[in-house]
Amino acid sequence: MTDTLSPPDAGIPGQRDARSTAVAGNEPQKLKRSIGVVGGTLLTLSCLTPASSLFVIVPGSFAVLGTGTALALAIAMVICIGVAFCYSELGTLVPSAGGEYAMAGSTLGKGTGWLAFIQALIVVLIVPPIIALGTAQYLAPILHVNADLAGAAVMLLATVMGLLDLRANAWITGIFLCLEVIASALVACLGFAHSNRSASVMLHPQLVGDGGHLNVVTAGTMIAGLATALFITQGFSTAVYLAEEMERPNRTVPRTVLWTLGIGSAVILIPTIAITMGAPSMSALDNGDISGMVTAWSDSAVGTFVSLCIALAIINAAIVMVIQNSRVLYSSARDKAWPEPVNRALVDLSKKFGSPWISTLAVGVPGAVLCFVPVDTLTNVTGVAVTLLYGFVAVAALASRRGRHKLNTTAWRMPLWPTIPVAVIAVLLYVLSQQAMSDLLITGGITVASLLYWVFYLRPRPDTRWIITVPEDEQVAA
Repeated sequence: MTDTLSPPDAGIPGQRDARSTAVAGNEPQKLKRSIGVVGGTLLTLSCLTPASSLFVIVPGSFAVLGTGTALALAIAMVICIGVAFCYSELGTLVPSAGGEYAMAGSTLGKGTGWLAFIQALIVVLIVPPIIALGTAQYLAPILHVNADLAGAAVMLLATVMGLLDLRANAWITGIFLCLEVIASALVACLGFAHSNRSASVMLHPQLVGDGGHLNVVTAGTMIAGLATALFITQGFSTAVYLAEEMERPNRTVPRTVLWTLGIGSAVILIPTIAITMGAPSMSALDNGDISGMVTAWSDSAVGTFVSLCIALAIINAAIVMVIQNSRVLYSSARDKAWPEPVNRALVDLSKKFGSPWISTLAVGVPGAVLCFVPVDTLTNVTGVAVTLLYGFVAVAALASRRGRHKLNTTAWRMPLWPTIPVAVIAVLLYVLSQQAMSDLLITGGITVASLLYWVFYLRPRPDTRWIITVPEDEQVAA
C-alpha cells in the first residue's frame, strides 16, 4: 500500500549519514514511490473518513439546516467534482507531499503558495481533533467518559500509531474502513425501512423552530451551510499529499482523487437521506442523535454495534489524518519554511520505521490540546479555511497551462478548462460572503499573521527559505 521514507543514496557506501535529517549534500531524505490506486484510495478514504463525518459533523448540520442537510451536501459534492478536477491536474503537474502549497507556489508564486499552506495548516491541525471529539458519544453504550478527555486520548493514540510503519497502518486502516462502511450501510437500510416522510422534504427544507413549529430554512442559511458541507467532504483532496509516494502519479493521482470523492460522497449522502426520511420526528432529526435513532429502529444490540463501529471509524480517521498531515509539515520543512533548527527537526526520520517522527508529534500533540476548544468554533473556522484553500487551488488551476507548465506532457489535464476553475472560484466567493464575521475574523487574523511572517522573514531570504521543491524524477519529466 505504502512504504517508508528512504534516503536517495542509501545504497552508496560512504554516503549514509547517521543523522536522518540529511544525506550527501545536506539534501533531505526522499519519499519512496510504492502506493497504487487501491492503497491510495484506502488511505485517502480513511482520511476523508466518510462515516466519521456522517456521524460526528452531519448531526450538527441537522440542527442548522434540518431536512435541507442532504441537499446542502449534494450541492457541495457537485462543487467538489470541479475542485477534484483542479486537484487532479495540479497533483500530477506538481506531485509533491506539500499538496496545495506546492501546487499554488509552483504556478502562482511563493507568496501565494505560503498563504495556501497556512489554510492547509489550519485544516491539518484542527480537523483531526474535531473528529476525535465524537468518540465519547459513541463509546457511551459501554463506557461513559468526558468528551474532551476521550478526544485527547484518541489523538495521542493516533500519534503513536503514526510513528509506526505506514505499511502496517494501511492494513489497519483498511479493516477499520470496512467497519465504518458497514455501519453506514446499516444506518441507511434501517432509515429507509422506517421512512416517515417523503423525499420532497429535502427539496423544501424545514427546521423545528420556537414552540415546536416548523420553519422554512432560507436560501441564505443553506448557502452559509455549504462551508460546513464542503468541510464534511473535504478529505478526498488529501490524496495529493501522497503524490510523492504514488507510482505513476500522472495516472494514480487523478484516479485516487476521483474514486475517493465518489465513494466517500455515497457513504455520506445515502445514509443522510435515509436518516432525514426515517427520523422518528423532526425534533429527533434536529437533535442529531443517530445512535438513538438506530436503537429506536432496531434494538439496543444493533445500536451498540453501530456505535462501536463508529468509534473505531473515528480512531481510524485520526490515525490516517495524523499520518498524512505529518507529511505536509515534513514537506514544508524540506522546503525551508522555518528557521533552520525547526527545519532539521521536522525532516528527521525514525531510523526504525522511516516516519517523520517530529512532524508526526507536531500534528498529534497540538491536536490533543485542541480537543479542549469548543467544537463549534473549530468546525466553523475550518469550514472557512477549507473554502479559502479550495479557492487557492482553483486559481492555481487557471495558471496551470501557462509558461513551462504548458509544455508538461505527463500531467493529467481536466476537461472544460478554464470553465471549471472559474465556476468553482465564483461559487466559493459567494459561499465565503455568507459566513459569520467571527469565523472570517479568526481565519483572517491567522492569515494576516502568516503574511507578516512571509513579508519579514521568508521573502527577504529567497535563496535560503521557502524553496518549493518537486521530486527530481518529476522535474526531469516536466
